[in-house]
Amino acid sequence: MSNDAIDAVFEAGDPAFIPYLVAGDPDYESSLAYVEALDRGGADIIELGLPFSEPIAEGSTIQDAIVRSLEAGMTPERFFDFVGDLDVEAPLVCMTYYNLVYQYGQQRGPRDFVERAASAGISGLVIPDLPAEEADPLRAACDEHDLDLVFIVAPTTEGERLTRMMDRVSGYVYVQARLGTTGARDDVSDQTDESLARLADWDVPKAVGFGIKTGEHAERIVSAGADGIIVGSALVDIVAAGAANDEPIEAVADRLESKARELTDGAVRGLTSAPDADT
Repeated sequence: MSNDAIDAVFEAGDPAFIPYLVAGDPDYESSLAYVEALDRGGADIIELGLPFSEPIAEGSTIQDAIVRSLEAGMTPERFFDFVGDLDVEAPLVCMTYYNLVYQYGQQRGPRDFVERAASAGISGLVIPDLPAEEADPLRAACDEHDLDLVFIVAPTTEGERLTRMMDRVSGYVYVQARLGTTGARDDVSDQTDESLARLADWDVPKAVGFGIKTGEHAERIVSAGADGIIVGSALVDIVAAGAANDEPIEAVADRLESKARELTDGAVRGLTSAPDADT
């Protein structure tokens, strides 16, 4: 089972722009404005980070954002309030860690978290630290509440482990463009083409993340055959600079919207030179 809102994004035919921000960074009200700016800038799906104190997949940029959010008072319940307060068109995907999911609610396990997420308006989940072989309870809860479960596939993921992930994924697969943690880069990894080729046999949209920073990067990724791009650190950097310089919310929001348009335009340009583009 998959979520209709996320399915509709990829069925539309254009490459999906999927930005990521940490909810509540640097504070609740600013963060609402920043997420809504990305929606205006062309976001097709928005990944919202629910901060956790030990974010093993994140580089320093997003780790710092998580610290700012936690210090400003973000909690799982406040996160769900945040989702309800957003005024956006794009479907929302929650990215967090399994400890928060498992311990939420009255009983241990993922069911209470998934039920609450669905009622708040979340369309999917990304749980970086949950192995596919241990994901069946979460997969069942997501199926019950019509949420997608997105897995991150690294350049080194192969064999039975890759098959287990792809058998359980829905909505889209998050293709990790390079080894290591998240963070904006000045180049596009050569591993992207190889990773996309390895996943070609599975009929699920492939969205590439880790290191995308510019419209040119977005164009390159889509031209390699990606169905979407996932951009986090380059956007979090804009939020961090605004917080460090005590800039007005509107100024930071304008820069986020502009960067979103740059990335969206780059992805669309890449579509014309993708492997299955008309010639």
